[in-house]
Amino acid sequence: MARPISASHELRRDEILNVAAALFARQSYPATSMNDIAGACGTSKARLYHYYESKEAILFDLLDRYTQRLLVLIGQAEGTAHRQKLDERAALHQLIRAFLGEYETSATRHAALLGSTQFLSDAQREVILNRQRDVVAAMTRFVRRAYAPQVTAQNQTAVTMMLFGMINWTFTWLRPGGPISYTAFAEQVIGLLEQGLAGGAVPAPGKAA
Repeated sequence: MARPISASHELRRDEILNVAAALFARQSYPATSMNDIAGACGTSKARLYHYYESKEAILFDLLDRYTQRLLVLIGQAEGTAHRQKLDERAALHQLIRAFLGEYETSATRHAALLGSTQFLSDAQREVILNRQRDVVAAMTRFVRRAYAPQVTAQNQTAVTMMLFGMINWTFTWLRPGGPISYTAFAEQVIGLLEQGLAGGAVPAPGKAA
């Protein structure tokens, strides 16, 4: 019978992932060594190998947990919308707030997701990419339900990627304690959707604006 993993073991793994994510964001994944991670964790490389067999294993666990977290947020948004009987537009707005709330505390993880998946093995990368596709597909459903008839099967991908374009790169410029908070930025994004999509600014497929 396999020996169960203790809570303290999992807590230590979380700490390692936090440190590794910060290092990957600051000096890039290729430039970060297991020695760097061990030193930043205040432990030895030999001890670090007790938790992870390689730097690639750390990266995969980091991205595996993070992409699962994004899917959990989507599930929670759907559940909240159902319990609170929110309309489709309010449900999307709540999901945007939830994503930006997560991004505020997971900026280094998000940076790794957008910039380091190419360093995974083919099998590992496919797992992460499939999760990313699931996230995009779910957001697309939210967007189309919220802003029909302006958003259709023909333009839903473009609108969804426009939305991700607004929120996905906040880790590069939006800083906690800065002139605008993540909470305030979420409301600005929602305001742009309302002024544009709800106002009918998106042209029908095949027609110029």
